[in-house]
Amino acid sequence: MKEQHCDILIQGGGPVGLACAAWCLQKFPESKIVLLDRNPADDANLTAADSRGIALSHGSKLLLDTIDAWPTECADIHRVHVSQAGRFGRALMTREELKQDALGHIIRYRDIHITLRQALRVIQTKSPNFVWEHINTNNGADTDTSHIQAKCVVHAEGGLFKTQDWVESGRDYEQSALVGLVEVENASPHQAWERFTSEGPLAVLPSHYGRNILNLVWCGTPSSSQARLALSDAEFLKSLQTEFGSRIGRFLKIQDRRLYELGLNYRKETTQGNEVWIGNAAQTLHPVAGQGLNLGLRDAYLLAEKLSILFSKSENQKTATAIEATLQDYAQSRKADRSATIGLTDFMARIFTSNLFPIVMGRGLALSALQWLPPVKTALARQMMFGRR
Repeated sequence: MKEQHCDILIQGGGPVGLACAAWCLQKFPESKIVLLDRNPADDANLTAADSRGIALSHGSKLLLDTIDAWPTECADIHRVHVSQAGRFGRALMTREELKQDALGHIIRYRDIHITLRQALRVIQTKSPNFVWEHINTNNGADTDTSHIQAKCVVHAEGGLFKTQDWVESGRDYEQSALVGLVEVENASPHQAWERFTSEGPLAVLPSHYGRNILNLVWCGTPSSSQARLALSDAEFLKSLQTEFGSRIGRFLKIQDRRLYELGLNYRKETTQGNEVWIGNAAQTLHPVAGQGLNLGLRDAYLLAEKLSILFSKSENQKTATAIEATLQDYAQSRKADRSATIGLTDFMARIFTSNLFPIVMGRGLALSALQWLPPVKTALARQMMFGRR
């Protein structure tokens, strides 16, 4: 096989890898980049792929707008209601009090994926040194990359918890998320609900299918979640109604139920020599605060900024020492946001599943305080929307 030389090798054709490539090329179109993508070249093969609703922050929308990669089908969140099931304490966040167009957005994973692929193809037309290789392992294609000699390697192949081939630090929450689409009787438009139950968070989120068709994310123990998956539709809806309550009327229909195991994986160091890890390859989070992909996109954007500056310089300046220093600078720049997001998500995942009376009381007091202390609520919301700056 003919040897290939490039400045940047991006391993992973999911949203974070695609976004990183697009931002690198947008900032420096002459970039010598090879993108290795395990997905098929034809978008049609992805239309029936992962349809779960993913939360994207308004900050992520602003980033993706820079490369025209915002999906046309999405549901905006204008209000978020947070409460404890059967306990006191609640908080309400609105876009008006934060002076934003939206608090967040819910988009199908496959729509984000396909839109980013389409955006990258447009950018590719002005990028003569960009190579996009599809290495689909399902059809026996050669996945050996030893012929690619890269000055910098970006690892963007993440995967889901317990499907990853790395475990460095983190924890198994011993939870599963049951996701699906639920039809309700009387949903308020653009309203998101998060109820904390004795087993974990239960979220009902907008979807682009219509006002009364909502995304469901119900976290519980693996055994409870598996049992709920096996229930008939009628039994499932009855159980969901009991757990969630009647705030949005009756639950009428459930479809597309699936389970995902939940846990935290994160690398203590995201760079080593000329290699860097971003997105789910660097950290995999609990979905409680909807921060996983948002954090990964912020990784990709800042890394692209740092790499495009370095590789736009003359050849004699792109030394191994300069590359390592650039990656270390990137890691240092991401440290505060990464630590804050991982810490906040881990804290919420653990504190809202404890049934110890002092912690239950503390949660209620914290939610009540959040409601009546606008500066604290605003700071928390901005961290989730834009990350730590």
